Amino acid sequence: MPKYTYRTATSSDSEKLIEVGLKSFGQMKDQLTDSNWKRLEAYLTAENTYPDLLNKSTCFVCEHHDGIVGMAFLIPSGNPTDIFDENWSYLRMVGVNIEYAGAGIGTALTRMCIDHAIKTNEQTIALHTSELMNAARYIYEKLGFKKIRELDARFGKRYWLYLLEL
Repeated sequence: MPKYTYRTATSSDSEKLIEVGLKSFGQMKDQLTDSNWKRLEAYLTAENTYPDLLNKSTCFVCEHHDGIVGMAFLIPSGNPTDIFDENWSYLRMVGVNIEYAGAGIGTALTRMCIDHAIKTNEQTIALHTSELMNAARYIYEKLGFKKIRELDARFGKRYWLYLLEL
C-alpha cells in the first residue's frame, strides 16, 4: 500500500501545484472544446494562480515519493465572488494527479479542509463542481455537501453550487 503524507502547502510549492493542476484537471481536456481547454489551461498555468490562492487560503497537499500528488484550497469567509457569499468559506482546486485517482486522496484532502474550517469557526463551506467531475461530486455528497442550485455554464459545461453547514 502506498504511503502518503499530508501537510499544509507553502509558497515554495507553487510550481509543484501547477503540475498537480495540469495532471488532475488535464483529464478533462478531451471533454472540452479546444478554446475552453485553452482557457482552463491558461488559468492552471498562470504565474499568479497558485501564489494568489496560497495567499488567501489554507492549502493542504498530499505527497508521495513522486512529490505532490493532490491539493485542496480552503478560502476563508470574507472573500466573496460572483458565486460564493461573503459569509461562506469555500473549496477551490481540489485535484488529484490522475495516476493516483481512487486512492482516497481527494476524500482525505476534503476532510482536512472541513476539519480546518471547523477549527477556524467557519459556519458554511461552499464549492462548485461540474458534470465532468463525477468522482468529486460523489465525494462531496458522501461528506454531506448538498447541491443548492445549478450555476451558469463554465467552459461549456454544467456546474452546480454545493454547501455544507458546519
